[in-house]
Amino acid sequence: MNRAQVKRLLQQVKEGRLAVSEALERLRHMPVEDLGFSKIDSHRALRKGFPEVVFCQGKTPEQTLAIIERMGKHGDEVLATRCPAEVAQVVLQRNPKAEYFERSRVLLVRRRRQRPRGGLILVISAGTSDIPVAEEAAVTARALGNRVEELYDVGVAGIHRILRESPLLAQASVVVVAAGMEGALASVVGGLVDVPVVAVPTSVGYGASFGGIAALLGMLNSCSAGVVVVNIDNGFGAGYAASLINQAGGRRGKSRSGGCS
Repeated sequence: MNRAQVKRLLQQVKEGRLAVSEALERLRHMPVEDLGFSKIDSHRALRKGFPEVVFCQGKTPEQTLAIIERMGKHGDEVLATRCPAEVAQVVLQRNPKAEYFERSRVLLVRRRRQRPRGGLILVISAGTSDIPVAEEAAVTARALGNRVEELYDVGVAGIHRILRESPLLAQASVVVVAAGMEGALASVVGGLVDVPVVAVPTSVGYGASFGGIAALLGMLNSCSAGVVVVNIDNGFGAGYAASLINQAGGRRGKSRSGGCS
């Protein structure tokens, strides 16, 4: 349940169009609904502006479906990450508003299209192999109500590919960089822009990359000011952090790219 829904509910009670007992019934599961195997935080949208996000990895298909469907009954938008294709297919069959992004394994059920807030979030991948993580960040940022553009396969092995995109870089209010191997692209981008860079190390690379640890350490040791780092392959965390930065700037009335504020 989000802020607008609560305001609407209270207004209906105030105007006598809804009985107090009915309002209590609708609010009965706040702030937590216990499904036995999961406790849904139905207050999350009121506190954070977006409902709880479902992390599907490690859950059974039955558990994942139960959580998604229960959140849907509350009228929440649903964002599910690491969602298996077989679970997504069931949701798609039951809900025409659902979308599944196969590369990033993200499932999204929208309740309404909202006008983007803040400036532009630019999501960059170093290589084509980094796109699934970058797409997770992009889908997350869009679901949270941001304007997002993608720029893929512009890693440091061909540095001219990112340098020729200077006009696009200049439009961004926040930049997300997904890179594996040695993770150097985040430092390069950090040296080209005057906005926060959210760096995502990916597990792409040969043996000495240690499943993304080399990229993680490279990004943590960046000499470019303004580069912050999330965990390995955590595109969701990068997209969420970029959204908070972007929309905080919008609330202050600043929009670098001429977008909504």
